[in-house]
Amino acid sequence: MLELSILGFLAEQPLHGYELKERIKALSGHVRPVSDGALYPAITRLVTAGKLDQRTEEGAGAAPRRVLSLTGAGRADLLERLRRPKQTEITDQVRFNTVLAFLRHLPDRREQAAVLRRRLDFLEAPSSFFYREGEPVRAEEAEDLFRQGMLRVARATGEAERGWLREAIARLEGTG
Repeated sequence: MLELSILGFLAEQPLHGYELKERIKALSGHVRPVSDGALYPAITRLVTAGKLDQRTEEGAGAAPRRVLSLTGAGRADLLERLRRPKQTEITDQVRFNTVLAFLRHLPDRREQAAVLRRRLDFLEAPSSFFYREGEPVRAEEAEDLFRQGMLRVARATGEAERGWLREAIARLEGTG
């Protein structure tokens, strides 16, 4: 997800490392913080692979800054990652939000709709945080107030997300 975030933000404009880190942190840092020990090696891998360019520019009263920009190969990689997200990028809410944050860069509306449809299909499958005899436990069946709360909030959130996904898919497919 870190590399997708790097490619996605740099598809919007060149950035130096600190700006990039701040944008990634704003997107998912409250849930999955990004450390320099993860970010800078990922940038180095992408530069080495020819997916990012870097140039040095004078810092404002500080040391020179390394400015990063996306190459053609980087844009192609970004589009491929958006066309074919891994299953965990569909099923994990934070990872899916990262895909969603950059899905507009995918130029084909049908491909955008296909990604959203995968998420909708996942959300429409019966599931729960808790199971009894192999069956999902509904909020009304939960044994305590706190589990009931978890399940009610998840149900409401899921309903809202499924509703938005249906609307977005219809718009992208020209049926809504």
